[in-house]
Amino acid sequence: MPLNKSELIQKMSYECNLSNDDADMCVEIFIDEMKKALLEGNRIEIRGFGSFKMKDYGGYTGRNPKTGEKVEVKPKRMPFFKAGKELKEYVNENNQVEAE
Repeated sequence: MPLNKSELIQKMSYECNLSNDDADMCVEIFIDEMKKALLEGNRIEIRGFGSFKMKDYGGYTGRNPKTGEKVEVKPKRMPFFKAGKELKEYVNENNQVEAE
């Protein structure tokens, strides 16, 4: 089951003994600051978790999968996440426990 934003706010509220409004404000500020940093071209690094950066993708000629028609795909910038070593190890260790 995915963890959505409202569930994250509820968990923060409970774990940090905050009101739902305060936890909501913390999550909003965190997300907004990450968006601003990425738009400014900055890299975001959260030790033990991973890093975010913007990646530029060039345009290319693709195909519409339904019609087979050629389609020009414009160049774009997309956020890119790279998991950190600790997160990878944590996920792999805990994934093995569940598989057994």
